[in-house]
Amino acid sequence: MAKIVTLKEAVAENVRDGDTVSMEGFTHLIPYAAGHEVIRQGRKDLYLIRMTPDILYDQLIGVGAARAMKFSWGGNPGVGSLHRFRDAVENQWPRPLEIEEHSHAAMANAYEAGAANLPFAMLRGYIGADLPKVNPNIRSVTCPFTGEVLAAVPAIRPDVTIIHALRADRKGNVLLEGIVGVQKEAVLAAKRSIVTVEEIVDELDPPSPNSVVLPGWAVTAVAEVPGGAFPSYAQGYYPRSNAFYIAWDEIARERQSFEKWIDENVMKAGPENFARHGRKQAA
Repeated sequence: MAKIVTLKEAVAENVRDGDTVSMEGFTHLIPYAAGHEVIRQGRKDLYLIRMTPDILYDQLIGVGAARAMKFSWGGNPGVGSLHRFRDAVENQWPRPLEIEEHSHAAMANAYEAGAANLPFAMLRGYIGADLPKVNPNIRSVTCPFTGEVLAAVPAIRPDVTIIHALRADRKGNVLLEGIVGVQKEAVLAAKRSIVTVEEIVDELDPPSPNSVVLPGWAVTAVAEVPGGAFPSYAQGYYPRSNAFYIAWDEIARERQSFEKWIDENVMKAGPENFARHGRKQAA
């Protein structure tokens, strides 16, 4: 059953050096506050997994927390490259980064296979694509019923999955609404999970048709962190900060400016700095 703890306690108890770590959220509900706590606690040698690594993983890579990353698209959405990601791949700074690239469909299916405790996922994909030529983890299987050849990828089974959600009740049941990606599958596929939420309430609202409710028995730790998805957005709480994504391009372009930003805004700060973004606004 989920324990309601502080963010510092959640990361200290559940994220370990060398872990395979998934932090999911598709444009909406990206777990920035939790990622910053991982940096503050000095976790290292992480194998990062994320369908769309953007600024958060640029930060984790830039501080040297990651040894490898599995992903299906990487960039500063709507702006351009991730400069710390590129520096690690091209110049091995601050350390070499092993990468494994997939398609979105393959990643989503791999999470679902992990959630179902299956060894691999199969899909109709990669036909005519070049990724199988450079990724040995993209293989093929033949359907025993039809003879059709299908793509196959290993299931994703993180040591720990970290997500941000809207609300949790005091039993640790978690509600996500709005745009959801693979958060449910990523949590169910993981050995351990941390969910940060905008608020903890006595009872969850009746879910809307596109809601996801994660039961408390499927979650390891819940931490209340208002504003914990900023600069991404949380539906009904605060909008996406497009200005920050634009500003990040200059912040991260040079190593010195990046390190200064991390020191001032992560190492010398805490999750309480996210709270000013946690006031409810029109979505």
